[in-house]
Amino acid sequence: MSDRLKALSDAGVSIWLDDLSRERIETGNLAELIEKKSVVGVTTNPTIFAAAIANGERYDEQVGQLVDKGESVDRVIFELTTEDVRNACDIFTPLAGEESADGRVSIEVEPTLANDTERTIASARALWSAVDRSNVLIKIPATKEGLPAITAAIAEGISVNVTLIFGKVRYQEVMDAYLSGLEAARDAGLDLSRIQSVASFFVSRVDTEVDARLDKIGSDEAAALKGKAAVANARIAYAAYEEVIASDRWKQLEAAGANPQRPLWASTGVKNPDYSDTMYVADLVVADTVNTMPEKTMDAFADHGELQGDQVSGKATEAQQVFDRLAAVGIDFEDVLVVLETEGVDKFKKSWAELVETVEGQMAAAAK
Repeated sequence: MSDRLKALSDAGVSIWLDDLSRERIETGNLAELIEKKSVVGVTTNPTIFAAAIANGERYDEQVGQLVDKGESVDRVIFELTTEDVRNACDIFTPLAGEESADGRVSIEVEPTLANDTERTIASARALWSAVDRSNVLIKIPATKEGLPAITAAIAEGISVNVTLIFGKVRYQEVMDAYLSGLEAARDAGLDLSRIQSVASFFVSRVDTEVDARLDKIGSDEAAALKGKAAVANARIAYAAYEEVIASDRWKQLEAAGANPQRPLWASTGVKNPDYSDTMYVADLVVADTVNTMPEKTMDAFADHGELQGDQVSGKATEAQQVFDRLAAVGIDFEDVLVVLETEGVDKFKKSWAELVETVEGQMAAAAK
């Protein structure tokens, strides 16, 4: 087992792999990552599935069977992806006991529904039922329309991974949606201890957008702020999380058996080659959080990552100073957040279109 990754895990950071394929499942690679790289969960998205299906013959037989039944492309995607997630859930079952928030596998609602509350709820129900494993998390986007869907899903006992969170205010709304769902579940007599949730706060995309704006400003003061916004943003978000778990509202739910909605640092692969390839792991270490990362980032941390203790708690004031300096050089961070969410939803939908195209190609090949 990697000493550095084990140390990261021992510091209270749950390491989740941002990737899944039938090949990883069937060759034993996923089980090996649990044993050797301290991986305790998996997240997926349509782009990940598109790559897996395009590059893997292991799907051909099932695709052929579904084509013979006359299934639509949407149904084929549903069957392929839920089977992979179900099998991955089974691999992680030993890590997903009643006392553990780990051992989870995430699958997204159909991205084209990001602005449709009722259909998002229906998609979440369908995925939850089809995977039929208590350690699955249904990914719902943190759009305005997604917020009531989060509450509705939690209220029904569906565990949720809230995705596409970029800023503090929306994150606070996500946490409120979670608590509202728990309250409804409690009032309906559900066992709150069986409901799990994470809130996926995106990291690297913040620096990508802010850095591009700093480059346009072009001053020395602007240049000095490059690569600082994303981590500062995440630290401010964590302070908001601490406020919620210190509240009376949360303590009442906790007393009723509820699990906290852990912060999950998403999009932690570093996109700028000028930065340390482990910065979004090392700089966001804090207990009881999740870091979901591509295997490349995981391997980088295993090789040369530096663990320097808690890098998040108590740093909100310092983080706010970064945003004060960004504002002083002309960065409108509220506009940054609007752009990131809009682009996030667009990428979300584009990735679905790519998955549809990939599966249509596989279906056409199977029909010959």
